[in-house]
Amino acid sequence: MAPKVPSNATFKNKEKPQEVRKANIIAARAVADAIRTSLGPKGMDKMIKTSRGEIIISNDGHTILKQMAILHPVAKMLVEVSAAQDSEAGDGTTSVVILTGALLGAADRLLNMGIHPTIIAESFQRAARRSVEILLEMSHRISLSDREDLIRAASTSLSSKIVSQYSSFLAPLAVDSVLSIADEESKNVDLNDIRLIKKVGGTIDDTEMIDGVVLTQTAIKSAGGPTRKEKAKIGLIQFQISPPKPDTENNIVVSDYRQMDKILKEERAYLLNICKKIKKSKCNVLLIQKSILRDAVNDLALHFLSKLNIMVVKDIEREEVEFLSKSLGCKPISDIELFTEDRLGSADLVEEIDSDGSKIVKLTGIKNNTAKPTVSVVIRGANSMILDETERSLHDALCVIRCLVKERGLIAGGGAPEIEVSRRLIRESRSIEGVEAFVWKEFADALEVIPTTLAENAGLNSIKVVTELRSKHESGGVNDGISVRRSGTTNTYDEHILQPVLVSTSAITLASECVKSILRIDDITFSR
Repeated sequence: MAPKVPSNATFKNKEKPQEVRKANIIAARAVADAIRTSLGPKGMDKMIKTSRGEIIISNDGHTILKQMAILHPVAKMLVEVSAAQDSEAGDGTTSVVILTGALLGAADRLLNMGIHPTIIAESFQRAARRSVEILLEMSHRISLSDREDLIRAASTSLSSKIVSQYSSFLAPLAVDSVLSIADEESKNVDLNDIRLIKKVGGTIDDTEMIDGVVLTQTAIKSAGGPTRKEKAKIGLIQFQISPPKPDTENNIVVSDYRQMDKILKEERAYLLNICKKIKKSKCNVLLIQKSILRDAVNDLALHFLSKLNIMVVKDIEREEVEFLSKSLGCKPISDIELFTEDRLGSADLVEEIDSDGSKIVKLTGIKNNTAKPTVSVVIRGANSMILDETERSLHDALCVIRCLVKERGLIAGGGAPEIEVSRRLIRESRSIEGVEAFVWKEFADALEVIPTTLAENAGLNSIKVVTELRSKHESGGVNDGISVRRSGTTNTYDEHILQPVLVSTSAITLASECVKSILRIDDITFSR
C-alpha cells in the first residue's frame, strides 16, 4: 500500500504542470485538426446541425468553430483566435487556427527537450515579429485605383468557397461595392455600409449591386396606393397611424348608435389629421417602423394615404432604421408634431420591382448632403443554405478588399509566403546562439503546415511538393507556391493567386500570441 501523502505535498509534485500543458496542447490541436481539411481551394466543407435543427454548410473557419460545441477551455481559445482574425482581417480564419495548432506541436517537441515554456513563448513572439517584417518586405505595394489587382485578390479568397465558379462575377461586384464607399484617402471601410440582402429565387448569377437602398418589404397596395414615385420625399416614421389604444385591456359599452357614430367620426378625424400633416410636409413616400402593440397603419389610414397619393411601406425592422436614416439622409420621426420637411430624405426614384418571383422596393438616385454613400447587394440563390454560404463568401471577399484599404500590399498566395518566411528564419536561426536557435527552427518548421495542408487537400504528394518549393525558394523564386489549377508548384504571383499582406501578418501574430497564453498556463483549477 502506498504511504499516505501529506496534503502540502502537492507543491513537491513537479509532474502536474507538464501534464496540464500536455492536455491543453492535445485539446487545442484536436480543434485545429478538425478544421484542417477545409483549407484551400480544394478544401472540404463541413455540415453543422445546430441545436435548433438548422443545417449550416460552410467552409469558413470561423463559422465552423463558432457553431462547434467545444467544452475544453483551451480549445475555446482557438475559437477566439479565429474570431479575432475574422474581425481584424476577415479572411484566413482557417489558416490562423491551423497555424496555432502547428506552433503548439512545435512547442510540445521543445518542451520534451526540457526547454522552459516561457522561453519558448517569448522566442516564438520574437520569431513572429521577424516573420511580419519579412512578409512586409515581400509584399507588392498597390493603389486602390488598380482595380484588376483588387479583383484578383477577391477571387483568390472566393476560390476556396462553394461559389468558386462564380468568382469571376462576384469578385468585381465585391470590389465595386467597397470602392463606391471608400476613396484613396480612407484608412478603413465600415462594412456596415454595405448591406447584403438575401432573397431566395433565381441563381447566384442574378446577384446584383444596387447603388442606393433596397427594401425587402413591399409597398402596400390594398388601398390602391402608388407603387412608383419619382422625385420622392421620404419620411421614416416610428409612430403608428392607427387609433390610439389604452395600455390595459378596456371595454367600452356603447348603448346608443349616436355614440357609435361619434366614436367612428373621432377615429376618422384623428387619422385624417395625421395624414394631412404628412401631406403638408410634401412627403410622398412613407416608411413605417414595425409596431408590436397596435397596428402600424390601419385600413382607413391606408385609404386616406392612397387618396393623398402617398406610397406606403410598412414593417421596417428596428435594425434597419439606423441604416436607412444614414443612407437616405432622413431622420427617424417619432411623433407627428415633429413631422417637418427638413427631416425627410430625397431620392430620384422609388419603385417596386418584380425580380424573379419576389418583389423588392428600390430607392435610387439619392441626392442628399447628409446621406452617407451606402450600397445594397441583393444576393440570389436556389435555397437558403446556398444563400447563407454566398453571403459569408461575399463577406470574406469584402473583408479582403477592406484589408487592402487598411494595408495596401499584396503577397503571393498558395503557401509561398510561409515557405519563404520559414526559409529565412532557419537561415537566421543559425546565427543565433543558445536555446533560441532551436525555438526559431521549430517555429520555421511549423510554418510549413500551410503549404503541406494545401497540397494534401488538393490530393498532391505533400512531401514532394514542399521539398520542391524549398529548393525553388533557395534558388531565388520568392513567389513560388502551390497552384491547384496546375496541380504542382508555380510562380503564384504570375498566376494571380494573391492575398492581402494583412491576412498573413495578423494570422502569424495572433497565432503566436495564442500559443504564448496557452503555454503560460500550468494548472487548471475549478472555482465554486
